[in-house]
Amino acid sequence: MRVFGIDCGTNCTGYGVVDVQVGPRETRLVAVAAGGLRLAKDQPLHLRLAYIFAELTALLEMHRPDVVAVEGVFYSVNAKSALKLGHVRGVALLAAALQGLPVAEYAPLTIKSAVVGYGMAQKEQVQYMVARLLNLDHAPKPADAADALAIAICHVHTAQTLSLQAESRA
Repeated sequence: MRVFGIDCGTNCTGYGVVDVQVGPRETRLVAVAAGGLRLAKDQPLHLRLAYIFAELTALLEMHRPDVVAVEGVFYSVNAKSALKLGHVRGVALLAAALQGLPVAEYAPLTIKSAVVGYGMAQKEQVQYMVARLLNLDHAPKPADAADALAIAICHVHTAQTLSLQAESRA
């Protein structure tokens, strides 16, 4: 399974691709790619959204994931910021949909719990565990890339748990 994680942001949208390699003794997670799409603050919103759409579409075509995982909607005190983030999420969801890919959404607490084991973990703890789980020398940069990888890891863990539950019922 290949999972494409997206950490939607209004300044930088992170992406991360994780492969699941099933071996005879263990299942390994392998980081395939990670990075950040930095948005020019001086450009109008519609041009920034077009950039995100074009880049995510190209990345999805290049990496050919089985599923896309994104952080779900969260509540924000600042309505204007939440609305802009909603635009970015919409573009990311559209890029996945036009590639015919299923999309899974996870709450921030769920992502942190899956990666760190604690839903209130700090950003640095998530970055550290992403590096450990993917056997990387250091946390991916920018931080948005590490967050996107965390979202992908969360999906892998969730999919494995659901698969085991289905097997136990059968």
